[in-house]
Amino acid sequence: MNSVLPFWFEVGSMVVLVTILVVDLLMIIKRPHVPSMREASLWVGFYVLLALVFAGAIFVLGDVQHGTEFLAGWLTEYSLSIDNLFVFVMILASFKVPTAYQQRALMVGIVLALIFRGILIIAGAAVIERYIWVFFIFGAWLIWTAIQQVKHDDDAPVKDGMMVRLAKRFLPYSEEFDGGRMVTKIDGKKLITPMLLVYIALGSTDVLFALDSIPAIFGITQSPFIVFTANVFALMGLRQLYFLLGGLLEKLEYLKYGIAAILAFIGVKLVLHALHENELSFINGGEPVHVPDITTGMSLGFIVLAMAVATIFSIVKMKRTAAATGERLHLGAAELPQDDSEK
Repeated sequence: MNSVLPFWFEVGSMVVLVTILVVDLLMIIKRPHVPSMREASLWVGFYVLLALVFAGAIFVLGDVQHGTEFLAGWLTEYSLSIDNLFVFVMILASFKVPTAYQQRALMVGIVLALIFRGILIIAGAAVIERYIWVFFIFGAWLIWTAIQQVKHDDDAPVKDGMMVRLAKRFLPYSEEFDGGRMVTKIDGKKLITPMLLVYIALGSTDVLFALDSIPAIFGITQSPFIVFTANVFALMGLRQLYFLLGGLLEKLEYLKYGIAAILAFIGVKLVLHALHENELSFINGGEPVHVPDITTGMSLGFIVLAMAVATIFSIVKMKRTAAATGERLHLGAAELPQDDSEK
């Protein structure tokens, strides 16, 4: 796939982004802590500004089409990452992760998400290059995922996934945390700690979310570079966003409907694109089908509108509920039950 962006820009961007992520990870390992509201706000603002600057560079060095594709892809992946973050919140709560080590767990989850998405991006780009009909499958999958998103019960208790159940079954484990360690020793016997189980749960969740997010962004752009960088920027600052909005995530009641609308919209767009580029002999004799074309600009507008409407309605509902019950709205990370290891 040819790119209108300079080679040095693509390589340089990858190096800078990977460096930022590595430094971020090293900072957490060196000094695990709960960031203040000010610290979390500044980091989230910095990463959003960085993404906008990057989009501006694409507009200047590339063209309007690629710049718009990045913005639409970034916003789509950002909305899906917030949904991903909500699941992270429930996982951390179910395992009662000590507050001081939540950042480390979140960063590991983000790194695993990047790895899995990177693998799927490479595989997806190779498949799309040869088989355009795969968009039929991607589109159907996104529409089905959108339906499941609407039907999902947010109040349902979090259950251990298959990988966590297998780990508990075949590996000796401790019920107690040992700081941020994954393995501990009790009475001379090595045991895995709940922290390792948390990493396994986060990684398993990342795989499932990657199966949604990658087809979604390939419905906006077929540039592997834009697909990957949009995912990186969507995940950067996600752990700080957790500490900034963690307590409000579960109160954004209509967010899932906005995300479902975006997934369904892109799913329809993928099916229409597959019909427009049709090569399947049993559809219209193997000839392209004349169907409406959804532009990247239209996609960007719909994504912004869907998230704006979902967020505004959620905030209005949240304020009304708080006023009726006298509840105080809580910013910052969700308050998890304290573990003895914190004391």
